[in-house]
Amino acid sequence: MQITITSSFWLFLLIVLLALQLFLVLILIIKPVLRYLVGLQVSNFLEKLLSDKYTENLMEIWPAGKRISVLNIVEIGLRSQSGKIITRPIGSPKKFPGFDNLMFAPHLMSKLSLPESAQMNMQVRIGPKANKPLVINIPIMIGAMAYGIALSEEAKRALARAAKTLQTSTCSGEGPFLPEERMEAGKYVLQISRWAWGARTQKQIDSADMLEVQMGQGADMGSVTIEAVEFQGRAQELSGLAPDEMAISFPAPPGIQKQSDWPGFMKTLRKRSKGIPIALKLMATAHLEEDLDAAIRLGFDAVIIDGAQGGSHATTPIKQDDFGIPTLFALIRAVRFLNKHKLREQISLIIAGGFYTPGECLKALALGADAIYMATVPLFSLTHNQVGKVIPWEPPTTLVFYDSPSKSKLDIDQAATSVVNAITSMVLEMEEGMRALGKASLKELNPDDLVALDSLSAEVTGLKRIY
Repeated sequence: MQITITSSFWLFLLIVLLALQLFLVLILIIKPVLRYLVGLQVSNFLEKLLSDKYTENLMEIWPAGKRISVLNIVEIGLRSQSGKIITRPIGSPKKFPGFDNLMFAPHLMSKLSLPESAQMNMQVRIGPKANKPLVINIPIMIGAMAYGIALSEEAKRALARAAKTLQTSTCSGEGPFLPEERMEAGKYVLQISRWAWGARTQKQIDSADMLEVQMGQGADMGSVTIEAVEFQGRAQELSGLAPDEMAISFPAPPGIQKQSDWPGFMKTLRKRSKGIPIALKLMATAHLEEDLDAAIRLGFDAVIIDGAQGGSHATTPIKQDDFGIPTLFALIRAVRFLNKHKLREQISLIIAGGFYTPGECLKALALGADAIYMATVPLFSLTHNQVGKVIPWEPPTTLVFYDSPSKSKLDIDQAATSVVNAITSMVLEMEEGMRALGKASLKELNPDDLVALDSLSAEVTGLKRIY
């Protein structure tokens, strides 16, 4: 084999060698210069930091941030910029008392745990007294996340597809009815919401497996307004609003103008429902027992209680931080109220707000919940392995929010698979925990499976303390 080296090869080699030499020279020259300049700036900064009086010192931000919090400083800035109500995504950053100070208490010698081969019954019947109860195969339901008001069509379709694979339900949320979501879903919960479109058509109701009358959620209740610019596009078309018309929610669903309208409203809705369960969705407050009493008198088949840890696409900080009561307290009060009226076998209790781990879910089920409504976990699971499409310039949620230009980047198949994987993993862990407790069915779980680590948790739940 003969190799011919042309003049152009030597020219190319020479250029490469010169470029390499120049690069090495620049490193030798620039590195000390850069080190000197950086050192000079750092030295000047430290000198000012340690000598300027406090009122002129940048370090004043540190104690201010610790006292006020960086979040409050940012939100003060946002209020100063617009002079309007600000809305915070996802939910409150406050740490409410929760399930952390409750621990499972399995028997080791007096009762054996179950073998790995034991079949676990995780099935749940919602609305057992309804003519057509909602039956799901796992105790985790994908919670209410609204199309248009919050999530994109891509995100809603992915959630619906995941719910069908998991053999659980997904909820429409309070937004306009999205036909593609219903086509993707298996078991489907339709909200009767507090918006102009909230009464739903008979065709939409006929497509549902359960109805959910929405009166509030963990991070929101009462009237709110959505600017027309945030609602433009197909969601606005499906809502029936004019292109420049703001979306304004009502205190109650259409047809409820005063308290005395409720019995007639429920009679009509019961007729329209044709035997499927009707649930009431509530923000948990200190008046929880009054709300539950009203739900019983009106004949609701299930109650969905959202604690203060519940999130939202975007609601005001005052509603997130300063309204409602924590989920654990709400759950205990609801269970005691239903037990007192001997209604635990007639009215299903679904709990929501701040559930992120299998342990929290299983503890809530042991304390008396029939199922868990979960939104944040599936929401963040949607973007798994896709966040590189938007970060570092945008947060991951811009892949799923309706008013985001990045929503079309979400791969629906991949998003649905991620949600399925996340919830499957959680249910498998819950099953492992149940086997350790020697329980083969959710119905076998009870408060005796738990102990409290502190006095407050023991007092609230009625559980034994560890000491």
